[in-house]
Amino acid sequence: MTSNLTTVSYIGAAILFILSLGGLANPETARRGNLLGMIGMTVAVLATVLGPRVSAAGIPYVVGALVVGGALGIVAAKKVQMTQMPELVALMHSLVGLAACLVGFASYVDTSVQFSGAEKAIHEVEIYVGILIGAVTFAGSVIAFGKLSGKIGGKPLLLPARHWLNLAALLVVIVSDRAFLHAGSIQDGMTPLVLMTAIALLFGVHMVMAIGGADMPVVVSMLNSYSGWAAAATGFMLGNDLLIVVGALVGSSGAILSYIMCRAMNRNFISVIAGGFGTASGAPAAAGGGAQPAGEVVAVSSAETAELLRDAKSVIIVPGYGMAVAQAQHTVYELTKVLREKGVDVRFAIHPVAGRMPGHMNVLLAEAKVPYNIVMEMDEINADFPEADVSMVIGANDIVNPAAQEDPASPIAGMPVLEVWKAKTSIVMKRSMASGYAGVDNPLFYKDNNRMLFGDAKAMLSEIFGALTA
Repeated sequence: MTSNLTTVSYIGAAILFILSLGGLANPETARRGNLLGMIGMTVAVLATVLGPRVSAAGIPYVVGALVVGGALGIVAAKKVQMTQMPELVALMHSLVGLAACLVGFASYVDTSVQFSGAEKAIHEVEIYVGILIGAVTFAGSVIAFGKLSGKIGGKPLLLPARHWLNLAALLVVIVSDRAFLHAGSIQDGMTPLVLMTAIALLFGVHMVMAIGGADMPVVVSMLNSYSGWAAAATGFMLGNDLLIVVGALVGSSGAILSYIMCRAMNRNFISVIAGGFGTASGAPAAAGGGAQPAGEVVAVSSAETAELLRDAKSVIIVPGYGMAVAQAQHTVYELTKVLREKGVDVRFAIHPVAGRMPGHMNVLLAEAKVPYNIVMEMDEINADFPEADVSMVIGANDIVNPAAQEDPASPIAGMPVLEVWKAKTSIVMKRSMASGYAGVDNPLFYKDNNRMLFGDAKAMLSEIFGALTA
């Protein structure tokens, strides 16, 4: 394949990637968006492998790597449950960061192409920045994987003087950059490069360890952005225009999504990076302020819940991470189908940060074949809760916490939430009275019109389904 044909293929692949992003913006076109993305990636890989920069002797190695990587991807896709998607996404981000690091070191020791003057300085800056971003992305993503999979606790690790430590690390990175750029040989430059890599890895670990569980959806989005910039940096190091374009697309879209997620939590990006909000146990966040909920908790049975749903004309269902853990999305769909057949208006309300990654609940509901037109975003449906007969919360907590609006001293004060308590009756399905991932008590449980249905979400929904169809 000639150089001109490779360039044309890259342009076509870039267009397909942009169209793919456009398709992913809407659930009804998401499948088409995925297909366009896959076609674009196939074109890009073939153009690279068959292009002039890969010799005939190197093709078997590239094909072998593709076979091994593809096999691992297929196995992961078949074995990983939809509830495990957040940690899988974090793990994939780590691989992008690792690739950027390896490409950076390989580019530095590669003597087949010699640079001089300004070109040499620019190339070395590309290597340094690429490895820096890649190392932070790799280490941070590995820790995020551990937190999302439960191997590492969600409680933030807040080291004494942690901001000063980060500042000191930044200064060392800057000084190392100067030493790297003025190194007389590859051996001399390797020492500051390795030092910077070690600091970047430690910073990535420290950064994500300091971020509490409630901010994990933002962390996933943020690491997605980092992985994009790491890919773009890799493109600069390799002189690959398509990789630069794709990396910029991923990086910028991830940054925009991070901003949207922060707005949905009434947080700013700097405060997320600073860490400290959200715990697994709830102690630090709950101790940070806020009035203690007052009132009595009223439990309800599955049979009573079924009766409330049978008599309702309008029902709004709010799914949360508890639904994902119980793998109850298919049971939710069956229940929804029965209620709609009985003439009940059933809709779903989705909070932007429900679950452990952006769009987590949308993905689960789509997998269960819940119709797209009854799945509504928070801004679209919040005003409809006062007209609903029943709002049913399945395994959600922080995103339906009225303290965000009613208690200025609450750690989540100002965070936009789904106003489920405004329905005539709200039903919260939980295993226990434990606080949510943010570690903040929820006054919703004690409201006069609220009922608590305790137990495994899938088991309780199955009982409700049985009572409705009996």
